[in-house]
Amino acid sequence: MPELPEVETTLRGIAPHIEGRSVAAVTVRQPKLRLPVPPGLHDTLCGQTVRRCRRRAKYLLIEFPAGIVLIHLGMSGSLRVFRSDTAPAAGRHDHLDIVFSDGLMLRYRDPRRFGMVLWYAGAPETHPLLAHLGPEPLADDFDAGYLFAALQKRRSAVKSVLMDNRVVVGVGNIYANESLFYAGIAPHRPACGVGGSEAAALCAHIKTVLARAIAKGGSTLRDFVDSSGNSGYFQQEYAVYGRHQLPCPRCGTPVAKQIIGQRSSFYCPACQT
Repeated sequence: MPELPEVETTLRGIAPHIEGRSVAAVTVRQPKLRLPVPPGLHDTLCGQTVRRCRRRAKYLLIEFPAGIVLIHLGMSGSLRVFRSDTAPAAGRHDHLDIVFSDGLMLRYRDPRRFGMVLWYAGAPETHPLLAHLGPEPLADDFDAGYLFAALQKRRSAVKSVLMDNRVVVGVGNIYANESLFYAGIAPHRPACGVGGSEAAALCAHIKTVLARAIAKGGSTLRDFVDSSGNSGYFQQEYAVYGRHQLPCPRCGTPVAKQIIGQRSSFYCPACQT
C-alpha cells in the first residue's frame, strides 16, 4: 500500500499541472471502489476550479470552492496527468478521469479497486476520515516532547503506536521499521518504556527517513508508480525492512523478523534493544 512518501510524491507530481485549472468533464468508468464513487460527480465538479492540492496523512485532497475531492490510493491506485484525448489503457483499470478545460486530464487507475475517490462539501478537517488524525510527522508540532508524551500513555509495542494514525499519521510499516532501526529501539518494546532521549532520537529519525524516501520517489514493492509512471527507489536503501536473515548493515547480525500487530517487523537483535 502506498505510504506517506508515495502519496507525497504523487501530490508533488500532479499539483503543478491541475492547480488553477477548471473542470470541463468527469468520466467514471467504474464507480465500485472500496467506497463507491459519488453519483453525479460530473455535475458537481464541472465549472469548478482547483484551488490547491494537498496531502493529509495518506489522503490526497483536491480543493474546490464548493468542497474537496478526497482520494486514497488503496493498494494499487495511481494518479497521472495526460492529454484529454489519451485513450484508457487495456485491462479496464482506468476508472476515473477529471478533464480540464485546457485539455489536460487527471486519470485514476486502480487494478485492485481498494482505493477511494470521494466528494465532501464541508471543511476538510471535519470529514470523518480526517477528523481524528494525529499530527503530520514532518510538521513542527510532531516533536520529541509530543512523541515522548504519546508513548508514555501506551503499553503496546512501540511500532504499533507509531502506526496508529491517532498518534501520528503516515508512518506505515516500512518507515516504522526503518526509523526504529536507526533509533536503536526494538519494535516489540513497550512504548511506555521508551525514554526521553530515545523518543527524541526516534522523532528525528522518522523525519529523516521520510524525507529521504520522498527524495527517492518513495518505495515500489509491487504496483506504485508516480504521476509520470516511474517507480520509487527508496527500497534500494532499506536497512532492515524485508531483509530477514540478511546481515545488519551496522554489525552483521542476521536481521530478525517478528509479527507485531499482524504486520511483519524487521529488526537487528544486536543493535535494537
